[in-house]
Amino acid sequence: MKLESSPRRSKAAIALSAAASAIVLSACGSGSAASGSNNVTATTSSPPISSIGGTVRVAYAGSLVGAMVNDIGPAFEKATGISFSGVPGGSTGLVNQIKTAPSQFDVFISAAKKANDPLMGSANGNLENWYITMGSSPLVVGYSPSSPFASQFKSSKWYQVMQQPGIKIGRTDPATDPKGALTEKLLAQEAVALSQPNLATTILGPVENPAQVFPEQTLVARLQAGQLDAGFFYTNEAVLAHIPYVSTGLDLGASFTISILSSAADKAQAVSFVNFIYSAAGQALLKKVGVTPAPAIVTGNLAAGPAGVQIAQS
Repeated sequence: MKLESSPRRSKAAIALSAAASAIVLSACGSGSAASGSNNVTATTSSPPISSIGGTVRVAYAGSLVGAMVNDIGPAFEKATGISFSGVPGGSTGLVNQIKTAPSQFDVFISAAKKANDPLMGSANGNLENWYITMGSSPLVVGYSPSSPFASQFKSSKWYQVMQQPGIKIGRTDPATDPKGALTEKLLAQEAVALSQPNLATTILGPVENPAQVFPEQTLVARLQAGQLDAGFFYTNEAVLAHIPYVSTGLDLGASFTISILSSAADKAQAVSFVNFIYSAAGQALLKKVGVTPAPAIVTGNLAAGPAGVQIAQS
């Protein structure tokens, strides 16, 4: 398994054999690839996994880096014999990479449904024909147990602690990562609820604050290294890294989705990876890493994707 800082060059597509596994979904309808397409609610039945070798190249939300490197990637390789090559990053930033060089990835895992919009539809070159809901994880405030502010997080409101002088806070860039945008939304909602219009500025400072804004895939490591006192994380990140956290009290968080890109060079391997995620083993792994599996809801035209990903009409 490889975790890459830069995308690998694409390889020749490997034909999907008859033994390749399929997602068998029970649906209530179908949609189109355009943004505004109908959603198809589907159920999975632990699709079989076949070994066909090769490599699958996955661009995935940086909040899943620990899960992919330590759990999902190795388990997928063991189950299928297919190598996992992953590139983590902010979902919006990954979309920009995909648009720049569409053939560099096979699979895209986003932390927000709307992050897929710039890839969908003819206006966007149909870079993505569909995506499926994968799971969810609430936005929380994680803190370092060795921080001098740790005890305050146990006894005071998180937004009170984060206004303390000298506290070092970490977050992601709202321009490239949905979690960064959710962080801003969280503070805006709290400001209204508390009648404190300057709350966001007091806690976050300027939008592009170099003292706080870091790449999503590095945020956990910075907190663990003592560079940060606290930060904004998804629950799955905190659970996997054993970071203590407190709830924000608001219903905000990641909505992970998965898709096979239209330009995927390794379509057979991509299908096997999606199948693995929706298999019993894959669903158990999502729970293990702190992601709550979601009912499979397909947006777009699944039939326009590669063979092996199927919908059984009800």
